[in-house]
Amino acid sequence: MPYVDGFIVAVPKKKLAAYAAMSKKAGKVWREYGALDYREWVAEDVKVGKVTSFPRSVKLKPGETVVFSWITYKSRAQRDRINAKVMTDPRLKSMMDATSMPFDGKRMIYGGFESLVKV
Repeated sequence: MPYVDGFIVAVPKKKLAAYAAMSKKAGKVWREYGALDYREWVAEDVKVGKVTSFPRSVKLKPGETVVFSWITYKSRAQRDRINAKVMTDPRLKSMMDATSMPFDGKRMIYGGFESLVKV
């Protein structure tokens, strides 16, 4: 059954190009190890809600935007195998340093999801 890792991050607009470059590099590595799909989407019509919303979820600050991402796998087991390889890949080591990331990793929301409905 398909499995998805989902992510939401706040990215400073002035660092969006750097984030996209980092994402392209990371996406190639994930795909190389077997991920079926790697997508990143930047907010275009995302309003602040009264109780909760995408901006509230990442504590969006002025000058930032929301990026919504997912990585698709054949199964949870495949995801676990791929992520183990990705996390030790030397090409991504420099991107794992919190001081050089183009976003605040402490405000990233992520998790794994199994398929519920496919139409």
